[in-house]
Amino acid sequence: MTMTVELGALEKVVEGLVAHGRYGSKSEVLREGVRLVQEREAGLAELYAKMDAGIAEANAGLLIPVEEVKAEILTELRAMRDP
Repeated sequence: MTMTVELGALEKVVEGLVAHGRYGSKSEVLREGVRLVQEREAGLAELYAKMDAGIAEANAGLLIPVEEVKAEILTELRAMRDP
């Protein structure tokens, strides 16, 4: 499928990548860019899902007071320092 894309100032970047041999064609550059966007979007979706889960746990009252978390971390750090 053929697609026409207006890249504006990015056209020079794409041309440079091809000219310097990093990619074999403009299409390769654009496919790589889309693949990277897909990866980023998947990562963001995972992050949002984790945030939603955390908010749901907080709303359900499943929280640990920060003082307890801090004490546990300090205990673990001391144990690593003084085996």
